[in-house]
Order: sequence, then structure tokens, then C-alpha cells
Amino acid sequence: MLEVNDLHVSYGQSEVIHGISFDMNQDETLAVMGRNGMGKTTLFKALIGVLPSGAGSIRLDGKELGGLPAHKRVAAGLAYVPQGRMIFPNLTVMENIESGLETAKSRKVPREIFDLFPVLLDMRNRKGGNLSGGQQQQLAIARALVTEPKVLLLDEPTEGIQPSIIKEIARTLNDIREMKKIAILVSEQVLSFTMEIADRLTVIERGELIHEESRATADQAKIASYLAV
Repeated sequence: MLEVNDLHVSYGQSEVIHGISFDMNQDETLAVMGRNGMGKTTLFKALIGVLPSGAGSIRLDGKELGGLPAHKRVAAGLAYVPQGRMIFPNLTVMENIESGLETAKSRKVPREIFDLFPVLLDMRNRKGGNLSGGQQQQLAIARALVTEPKVLLLDEPTEGIQPSIIKEIARTLNDIREMKKIAILVSEQVLSFTMEIADRLTVIERGELIHEESRATADQAKIASYLAV
């Protein structure tokens, strides 16, 4: 469903992503793990088209995305939940969700969104800025889902969220994959969270993928050592 081959990304003259390659199947969750500053967010911004890639290929369901602006990548089936959530604080919950309908076939928010996130139905008329961090994360995921993605990108979804809500988000992501049959790519530092949702775990360090294994055989101590400061 998603094929990334020899991707290079730079900030000015400084290359940050050095020839990353990976692929994902439909209905698979892949975690990209790493410490702060190792390239996770840069990789995700390059995939969605916020940052230009200098070389390499990004293919979604067989279609090359390289060179396309971000909104056309969304229309092709790539959705992005950014680090820090980036919801619209002065819009209501419903207005935030509806802002994701620009590329959707229907202009109506599907009922299944509120089945996945019942708290958002209860708070649909509340300003997004008045929600807790966990509720804002659910809102950001809901906004991405209404674009009807084939691949959902989530950048550090547990950042600033209390542990009980982290477990709830893990359950919801598993429900989303089961319900929507989509691929989910998540960047993360919390190993317990990724062990709940990921089929495969990779580690990024200084802009390169240096380790990969399946959840079933994952050496958690080894992965944790890569995440230690």
C-alpha cells in the first residue's frame, strides 16, 4: 500500500533523511521509533509533502506521490495527524472534523467517526481549544479519518497525554484498522504503546532506519536501548 524507496530529505544544505526505504501492506501498522531529533517528524513531513524530498520515491497504492503538493497527497489517500495535533482551537469540534471533508466524496461526517470517538459527539459544539490533550488527539485523528485515507500517518500521538488515555487511543487505533482496513504508520517513543498497536517496529537514528523486527519476536530491551537518552 505504501512504498518508500531511497528517500532523501534536507533542510537547506543539511541532509536529515539519508536514503530511507520501507514498505507497508494494507491493514498493517508500522511503528517508527526513535529519540527526539532523530528524523521522525522530518520523515513524516516529507511523506505528506510539507517538506520537499530531494531524491527517492513515495508510492501510495502504486501511485507516485513525489512532487505532489500536500492536498493532492491527501486526495490520493494519505492522511496526516501532526505532532502537537494542530487542531483549530477557535472552531468547534464539529467544525474541526468538517474541515477534513475537503477531499472526501461526501460532505457529511460519517456516523462511524462518532462510534469510534463518542466523546466527540458529546462535545461537538465545544471549541477545540477547550478540550483536553487526549480529546484533542482524538479530534485530530477523526479529522484525518474523514478524508477516507488508505494510509494514516500519526506523528507522536502519545505526546503530552496521560497514560489512561494512551491506552484508549491504542484501542481506538486497533479498532480503526479493523473497521477501515487501512495501513497505519506511527512515529513514537513510548514502547508500551507501540507494542499494543504495531505489527512491525523500526528504529530511526540520525536519519536512517537501523533496526526492524516484528512485534511477535521484538526484543523490547534492545529497542528500549535505542530510545534511551
